[in-house]
Amino acid sequence: MRSLFAIVTGAALLASCAGDSPASAHASRPVLHPRGRVVFLHGTFQNGNLSFGLLRHRLEEQGIACYAPTMKPSNGSHGLDLLAQQIKEGIDKEFGPNQRISIVGFSMGGLVARYYLQELGGAARCDALYAVATPHHGTSMALFEGGKGSNQMMPGSDFLKELDRTEDRLATMRVVSYHSPYDLVIFPTSSGTLGHGENISVPVLAHPLMTRAAPVVDDIERRILDHASKRTDVRPVSRPENRRRPEVPSDQ
Repeated sequence: MRSLFAIVTGAALLASCAGDSPASAHASRPVLHPRGRVVFLHGTFQNGNLSFGLLRHRLEEQGIACYAPTMKPSNGSHGLDLLAQQIKEGIDKEFGPNQRISIVGFSMGGLVARYYLQELGGAARCDALYAVATPHHGTSMALFEGGKGSNQMMPGSDFLKELDRTEDRLATMRVVSYHSPYDLVIFPTSSGTLGHGENISVPVLAHPLMTRAAPVVDDIERRILDHASKRTDVRPVSRPENRRRPEVPSDQ
């Protein structure tokens, strides 16, 4: 049964390879005088190189500095709190301790992001959290995988109860949660929604496809670039006019 969970969630890695092939080989590169800074946190069994490759490439083209670390171990078996501490140290090293950031987290990465923001002080410097297919209230699928991180992702775990208790610490930032009613990895699917912020339903047929679904990628890109355009300390960069960015309906 444990191997079942590994196969299902590990498919995210294969889907990322297939879906982001033009950008999969693209490594994040330094951006001088960035218009903004975005941290990407991958899901279980993924790595930073394949995390949101298409979106990262498009944002960097627009002058956004992107940081996509590989969390170790990638399945969170030693605990999501440990991964969050890794992320805190990595962000401070990459961007310094005070620069403003936004975070995009997929699946397990969304929970790691929340722990960093809510429990490690990251909320003080974060403008937005974009949680994609994140089991905010846990998923019963975690039963099929071992380790501390999987136990923390079980519905009703002490880890999730603490995140629920401190959820109001996200009130200083924009929070958007993208979820699919067909996501069999997030069970129940309602776990993909959060009481704080916006909840956007996207009819994507499978969990791993959420990271490259056009409505998700386009909406996150639009929001990040709109925020960057409001900054007064940088020179705006023109956006291509021929790229279509469809609006995504909100649950709220």
